Amino acid sequence: MLKTKESSQNEYEFISIDELVPENHLLRLIDKYIDFSFILEIAKPYYSEDNGRPTDPLILFKMMFIGYLYGIRSERKLEQEIKMNVAYRWFLGLKFRDPVPHHSTISWNRQHRFKDTDIFQNLFDEIVLMAMNHKMVGGRVLFTDSTHLKANANKHKFTKEEVAVETREYFEELNKAVEEDRKAHGKKPLKDKEEVIETKEIRVSTTDPECGFMSRDNKQEMFCYLDHRTTDMKFNIITDAFVTAGNVHDSVPYLSRLDRQIERFHFKVEAVALDSGYLTNPICKGLSERNIFGVIAHRRYHPTQGLFPKWKFTFNQDLDVYVCPNGQTLTYRTTTREGYREYKSDPKKCKECPLLSQCTRSKNTTKVVTRHVWEEHKEKVRLNRLSKSGKMLYKYRKEKVERSFADSKELHGLRYCRLRGLRKASEQVLLTAACQNMKKIATHLAKLG
Repeated sequence: MLKTKESSQNEYEFISIDELVPENHLLRLIDKYIDFSFILEIAKPYYSEDNGRPTDPLILFKMMFIGYLYGIRSERKLEQEIKMNVAYRWFLGLKFRDPVPHHSTISWNRQHRFKDTDIFQNLFDEIVLMAMNHKMVGGRVLFTDSTHLKANANKHKFTKEEVAVETREYFEELNKAVEEDRKAHGKKPLKDKEEVIETKEIRVSTTDPECGFMSRDNKQEMFCYLDHRTTDMKFNIITDAFVTAGNVHDSVPYLSRLDRQIERFHFKVEAVALDSGYLTNPICKGLSERNIFGVIAHRRYHPTQGLFPKWKFTFNQDLDVYVCPNGQTLTYRTTTREGYREYKSDPKKCKECPLLSQCTRSKNTTKVVTRHVWEEHKEKVRLNRLSKSGKMLYKYRKEKVERSFADSKELHGLRYCRLRGLRKASEQVLLTAACQNMKKIATHLAKLG
């Protein structure tokens, strides 16, 4: 017998909102195991004690957490979802008939109350400290990488500007090392170079001037930001998330962010695993000075076709010479201002060498091999990578930090920047990372019972 059920849409029922939220719902787990009372302490300095009627900061941030947990990109859409979703209302402590805070409340607080503050960084740090209290962070082995976030900007709308090339932090230290090296080799100090401000031409978006234009091999050209992220080996908790413009090299902020984690969380870092973009002399030297076992992926170089690659020339540390494939020595000549020692061959011997055509094409038949003054630190990192421990650590890198990025993009909407500007991009990255950490804490503690 075919029979339809009569409509009961207008009937009233007496039911608790708590009964409608499943016991294993993610928000129920987060509410049970994450103590959000720290938000009130963090937000307290930004609220007046006796003036105004602001939205409860706990509800405000929980609304934002819902948006990042479930990848809801629009705050207007977030407001609508909370109105209809019982679990979201339960998480916020709202009854069926309670009004949901207007979506403009979030943007107003961002643009006025929390503007130019570190509240989102402090909130992220508190979540990391919470994970540490639950013994979910070891602080001994860290994995770092970066990924791009497509900026909310059209790549065809830009102007070209000449900007000054930034001086690297290690510049003074390198100058000192060059002078010491020249002195040790009996060379005169370099003359003071006339200060010339180096410039470069970059593309500046007319939509979001703070993002950077990324143009890399085998990657789409776009205006973007870079999320520089570090995860801990123990439970893959994100311990640092830092945003720069898309045209900043991966290696630039690395050591300063590593030092921040050591100082902020008192980590005793023993080893790090990094991608090939971090294989630079200053980073290798920095890891060596911090007594950290560094494992960095090999960067493939493309030598001139038909000529011997550099690794064919063996360096003799004791004699301070390079030995070519034919057994001839290349002796030290000078140390350049850029920090490279130059080792040159004897042109008379090279002229008669049967391997000359495979060694150099210079008109004066002289082979020049360069070696950085901090090269020994890079060689140490290369040996680390080839060791048993190094191979194991690098294998874990893709399972840790790259997995963390994949979750951010697939589950939490971190492929694109929701807003424009560096600080707003940082807010998105920090809150997304905080939500990922909260999920890990809650699900882990739920398993432990």
